[in-house]
Amino acid sequence: MMPTASPLTAAWISDFPIEWLPDIPESLRSGPREHPATWEMVLLAEFERNPLLRIHVIILRKNIPRGFSFQRNGVTFHLLKYRGGTRAATLYWVDTLLIRRALRQIRPGLVHAWGNEQGAALAATRLKYPFLITVQGLLGWYQKVVPVTAHQKFGAWVEKLSLSRAEHITTESKFAVGYLQEKYPRLAIHQIEHAPNWFFHQVQRQPASAPIRFLTNGGIGYRKGTDLLFAALKELAPGFRFEALLIGAPNPPFLAPLMAGLPPELRGRISFKSNLPPAEIARELSLATIFLLPTRADTSPNAVKEAVVAGVPVVASRVGGIPDYVIPGENGFLFTPGHQAEFVAAIRAAAGHPLFSRGLVTPASLAASREYLSPARMAQRFFSAYQSVAGR
Repeated sequence: MMPTASPLTAAWISDFPIEWLPDIPESLRSGPREHPATWEMVLLAEFERNPLLRIHVIILRKNIPRGFSFQRNGVTFHLLKYRGGTRAATLYWVDTLLIRRALRQIRPGLVHAWGNEQGAALAATRLKYPFLITVQGLLGWYQKVVPVTAHQKFGAWVEKLSLSRAEHITTESKFAVGYLQEKYPRLAIHQIEHAPNWFFHQVQRQPASAPIRFLTNGGIGYRKGTDLLFAALKELAPGFRFEALLIGAPNPPFLAPLMAGLPPELRGRISFKSNLPPAEIARELSLATIFLLPTRADTSPNAVKEAVVAGVPVVASRVGGIPDYVIPGENGFLFTPGHQAEFVAAIRAAAGHPLFSRGLVTPASLAASREYLSPARMAQRFFSAYQSVAGR
């Protein structure tokens, strides 16, 4: 009889969106919801079915009475309490010490740090375990392309410090691989696309066509091109029947002047929703005719991936990883980021396209998108990366 391989224990350092889980302890249900980070949810659901893996998720929260652990579907969650205002101020040494204490009990074969944004990657470089860093956003690149806040500049500095100390990282798009290879040539880079939830692969399309229903999903602000979106809708409004839904966290200071500059009739055609779980976003995609994303800087926006695997035509900026997912003439159109005239022309072209105008894409492009962005493929590639990092 062949010997059975012992399970590999992996500890996630993550801002895991535990408040979005449906069956969490009572003490967590009243807490504020963090970014949904749906890609982590998707991977965890796949890993729950892998008998060769044991996952521990370490999460720092300030709004809990005390630290505690619990299990769910074979995964152990460790909630660590910290004092507000101490994480970035200590260059994430508070995180490092709390996590180090938890890892002494877990004794993982490797540590998986999700992102640089909240210091997870920097903490991982200080621990005495093999580690893998997943790049969720290229903050160093963002600050060269769009205006950023002081906090984001600090995050870009932390990103540079973390990646200069790393050996293994994962990233998504071909663009991100090329950027990181040039900046950090000694890194071992594993290209792994973050897959949308199976909900989006199984969407039953019922697209509107009269009027056309535009949908956009993501942050509301300058980087995401919300100003370009409103300008395009204003230009298109005369003689063009459409309605538009924006899904994203409210941003009144940015949004209020944009709305004020629209004619009252157009304002009545635009609606907003926020904090939607994946199943509800999938429902909105089932009704959408065309998905719009005029972002100025994005590494690999999950919203575009969700749209393409749902079979929704996409009009988006030719930036970052978006050209990996949107094939002009097959499942959408691309335009130069920041170029309003091109954006308007691409929307008009999509609205006049024999497939896109009816909310349809070519069957071949849909099949290719669903294969390339499959949760099962994501899980297999992450598991292979884990084995490589852990020396198995």
